[in-house]
Amino acid sequence: MSFDFTSVLDRRGHDAIAFDGIGAASGAPMAPDAGFDPIPMWVADMCFPVAPCITRAISERLEHPAFGYFSPRPEYFNAIVDWHRHRHGIDDLKFRCIGYENGVLGGLISTVTAFAAPGDAVLVHSPTYIGFTKSLENAGFRIELSPLILDEKGVYRMDYEDMDRRLSASRAHVAVFCSPHNPTGRVWERWEIERALEVYAAHECVVVSDEIWSDIVRPDAVHVPVQSVSEDARRRTVALYALSKTFNLAGLVGSYHVIYDDYLRDRVRAQASKSHYNAMNVLSMHVLIGAYSDEGETWVNELNEVIAGNTERAVAFFAERAPGVSTRVPEGTYMLWLDAAGWCREQGCDVGELLRAGWRVGVGWQDGRPFHGESHIRMNLALPRTRLDEALDRLAKHVF
Repeated sequence: MSFDFTSVLDRRGHDAIAFDGIGAASGAPMAPDAGFDPIPMWVADMCFPVAPCITRAISERLEHPAFGYFSPRPEYFNAIVDWHRHRHGIDDLKFRCIGYENGVLGGLISTVTAFAAPGDAVLVHSPTYIGFTKSLENAGFRIELSPLILDEKGVYRMDYEDMDRRLSASRAHVAVFCSPHNPTGRVWERWEIERALEVYAAHECVVVSDEIWSDIVRPDAVHVPVQSVSEDARRRTVALYALSKTFNLAGLVGSYHVIYDDYLRDRVRAQASKSHYNAMNVLSMHVLIGAYSDEGETWVNELNEVIAGNTERAVAFFAERAPGVSTRVPEGTYMLWLDAAGWCREQGCDVGELLRAGWRVGVGWQDGRPFHGESHIRMNLALPRTRLDEALDRLAKHVF
């Protein structure tokens, strides 16, 4: 490895909810019992030092002591165009199709409010990212959940017939698509995306495609951008991206959209402009230019190897030590989606009791019920192997 994925960072007191929120923040794990230090595995950020090209980009910009009004540099757009060409095979992305967003959820709400009114239905797959649920409900929209189904191999699949029925019944004309999928970790195959887009097209849906996890995929997996599967997909899809998951930069704020269709782009940008708060930070601009570089791409490739090893280690652990907990190696993201229904049934407990048993020994995993997983736990595996092994050892000794 060329980069550092083994150092254990002490993030306490350094603006990290994952650490400082334990026992305090809403939805956070409770503080561990005496004698156990916390191993945060709940908030979806990483416990690795960021890529050196990022800190170097910030340092170089800080050498000039002025931070006034500015316009995005051409290098910013060039970096995005080059990244999508290298990573995803997109060779026709134009500057005009790229627009800044403060965050993916802000882009989601700008798009939904441009094409639907409060009280209207929005189709979302379940289980689903809690951020979708909160932001859509806060904005007054009605969520229509189409459950993913497990096939005979335990792989989550979309239920296209259910999607069609729900779109017909709800009269929804906006759908949220998550690719790769959070929290299940599915990296959708091209044929799956094509079939989904056929359903959306039949109901004249605008599609909001959250592709924030597009760079965090297993070395043997391929992310297929939704807009690349057909001309119709390009016409109806707003794709949202950010560096926050790929490079662990949520605290710096900064996302972007890709919208090919002129009408769609005009409506979304008009809606986003209404608050006058959707504005780029100059340091975030330089961070993107630094991250979307050859060095940044090498860092991401090594990161994906580390995450793949961690997920294989964790899945093997649960298969051996907790056979009532079902899971599979996710194709994307660094979050493991555990179904503890079998274990809880055998032990006569509920998932809340299992969660607390882990929290008491410092394993800060996350309740999956707010993600619409009845007996599920979400577990962040983007941490040094030594800390992962310590967490699994505690689970083996004290929980399972």
